[in-house]
Amino acid sequence: MRRSPFEPRFTTTVVLLLVNVAVFLVQWAVGQFAPAFPFNHYFALSISGLQHVYLWQLVTYGFLHGSFLHLFFNCWAIYVFGQEIENTLGRKPFLALYFASVFIGGLVETLYLKLFAGAIAFSVVGASAAGFGLTAAYAMLFPERILLLFFIIPMRAKYLLAICGVLTLIGLVRPDEVAHAAHLGGILTGIVFIRYAIHWDWHWPKLRRARGQQPRRLVKVVSGTSGIWARTKSEEDLPADEFLSKEVDPILDKISAHGIQSLTDRERRVLEAARQKIVRR
Repeated sequence: MRRSPFEPRFTTTVVLLLVNVAVFLVQWAVGQFAPAFPFNHYFALSISGLQHVYLWQLVTYGFLHGSFLHLFFNCWAIYVFGQEIENTLGRKPFLALYFASVFIGGLVETLYLKLFAGAIAFSVVGASAAGFGLTAAYAMLFPERILLLFFIIPMRAKYLLAICGVLTLIGLVRPDEVAHAAHLGGILTGIVFIRYAIHWDWHWPKLRRARGQQPRRLVKVVSGTSGIWARTKSEEDLPADEFLSKEVDPILDKISAHGIQSLTDRERRVLEAARQKIVRR
């Protein structure tokens, strides 16, 4: 199948990974060839930088890294969790989640440093707030999905999120050089985003449909040699139990076999209708 000229060549997740790698290479080049340039002073997150109204630091710090391993582990988290979330939510919600995790993680880390650490000169770099935000969102979307921790230990996503939360809280109580408060901000962002934000009417087609649009089943009515389309009973008009058994169960089986990204727009609308029926019970 020939690719449309308007179809993006890379997913948004891959683009974000490439941007992180490119910025790291710029960091390395500046350190090698222009070490006197105060790169971190302008782009890493710090209280002193915010006091100078370098507000862009609340975003740019999330694309800087202190070492190759730092970059590798953050990019690995973004790749593992980001691709599935992007497929499930769509590009715009995924980007909103990513940058909200970076921004709120930076705010939480700044407040923590100011209130409890008093580290005015301390600077923060890394995409870990985004990584933790995506981890939390993934666990909220697929709590029973089994992952391989360290490529060896099988663990359900909801338990991985619990472990991340506990380790983050321990890090806040026993401070070190890791930005645990940024991790906490990312985790909270991911949880709140999936729990609440995706239900806001932002006209994101993979999350919510425009108000008043109800899924309809169409049947072709043939008269002579010509065909016309007639609207039949809406799925939402069926009794709840019949609706769930006839419409929802086959979709759940499809998700189990092929993943949620395999659903069509109609199947996603049916799931949304099922959720509303359950809430109204």
